[in-house]
Amino acid sequence: MFNTVKFSLIALLLAGFLQGCALPQLSDRTQSSALSPQLARETTLGKSLADRLAQNRGKAGIYPIQDPKQAFASRVALARAAQRTIDIQSYLWRNDTTGTLMLNELFAAAERGVRVRLLLDDNGITGLDNQLNRIDRHPNIEVRLFNPFVIRNPKWLGYITDFSRANRRMHNKSFTVDNMVTISGGRNIGDEYFGATDAELFTDLDMLCVGTVVDAVSRDFDLYWKSDSAYPSSKILLPTESTVLDQLDSEKLSAEQQERAAVYTTQVRESVFLQEFLSGKLPLQWTEVRMVSDDPAKGLDEASREDYLVAELRDFIAEPKFSLSVVSPYFVPTEKGVAFFSRLAKAGVNVQILTNSLEATDVAAVHSGYAKTRVELLKAGVKLFELKSSAGVQNKRQGKRNSMLGSSGSSLHTKTFSVDGSRVFVGSFNFDPRSVNLNTEMGFLIQSTALATQIDLAFQALPTMAYEVRLDDDDSLVWIERDGGQEIRHDLEPKATTWRKIVVFFYSLLPINDLL
Repeated sequence: MFNTVKFSLIALLLAGFLQGCALPQLSDRTQSSALSPQLARETTLGKSLADRLAQNRGKAGIYPIQDPKQAFASRVALARAAQRTIDIQSYLWRNDTTGTLMLNELFAAAERGVRVRLLLDDNGITGLDNQLNRIDRHPNIEVRLFNPFVIRNPKWLGYITDFSRANRRMHNKSFTVDNMVTISGGRNIGDEYFGATDAELFTDLDMLCVGTVVDAVSRDFDLYWKSDSAYPSSKILLPTESTVLDQLDSEKLSAEQQERAAVYTTQVRESVFLQEFLSGKLPLQWTEVRMVSDDPAKGLDEASREDYLVAELRDFIAEPKFSLSVVSPYFVPTEKGVAFFSRLAKAGVNVQILTNSLEATDVAAVHSGYAKTRVELLKAGVKLFELKSSAGVQNKRQGKRNSMLGSSGSSLHTKTFSVDGSRVFVGSFNFDPRSVNLNTEMGFLIQSTALATQIDLAFQALPTMAYEVRLDDDDSLVWIERDGGQEIRHDLEPKATTWRKIVVFFYSLLPINDLL
């Protein structure tokens, strides 16, 4: 009798706990949409672009941004130039120096009367709840969270109570101002993406775009904003005491952050980006660009596979005639992927792939999935390169401040590929099962010989920046490092700690490839 009562009480408590974890209703969300093209053209940004847009109807003007400090300064400059709207979508937003500075810029824009919409994936905002409450209370700012965790602490409990939904994340990134200019690519918002930390830094690539493709990004943002996965943060975040909010308003940055922030405020102050952009001196390349993204319903596993971004990428890659250069920090090809790359290489296509080495990767589990495919790919003739964590340092010594593949980082985060030296993808998509099947992604399909050539030429610089992975006569893996004209052979994963190797081996035993 006692056990029956005990189990009944446990069941009732568990049921009550799970019921308390239910997501709120979305029926009373505010309605909003991107600034209309007509009103966008009336802004300062719109007027400054009018002549160039008229001369290049149907095309987009693009400008690649590799330097991390320029990536930060350009976003701040555009936020300060905004007159009507700022729409931002991001997977990760750190509660650190650059993350706080960026939030402060959004708050300042809202104070000027700019409407700010901030759509964040809830998995990537650890420690930011109070800051988001601070800015969300402004009447011109609204924050929404994609596939949020109802249990705020510890969040990981959400993976137990609602795994199928919580396992699907929004990986898209875009920063759009007045529906006239957008910046999108692989870069999240945080110190490691803007070169503002002494710890791990990421090499990344953004694409600034103007033209008709910007309106496509805005329409896509609206789809995500009103999707069934986007919840007002006020319905999800725990309330913050008013005294804490007032203190955040007054302090904004901690003492430790203020010293580091000085470098970035100086960078913004000295940046000529906005002046060059408004005056037409920024060297935009005008070409055909198409924005592609996953249907936001993918976040609830309700999208048709025909609406997955990967279907668009397959059509774009098509059948390369002579070259395919892939840059992916988290490269885990499925069986179909291995077969595809192998078939191309055997047909004589120059297939070259750059990913992170074990010493450079920030996700050892993903490396375990990639490691299983190396021998088969190499046997087929695919060329594999693994970036060193010291690549950014070597680039600086050689004066290559803006290399497409490794300017300052200790870990690769760029996601791009070029096909036949004429067409390019830049976006958030990794060649891994998670990007294909679970996360939502976005990017640009670009017709550009100049950009494709830039990516292909960057591979020629890899011998000093990356290990080339080969097979020896016994079909065992070897890593070739070049240093000052000397060729150094490594028979084991170079410079990786024993602990990292153990972790990768452990993950390789688990049936987790579909989650990577």
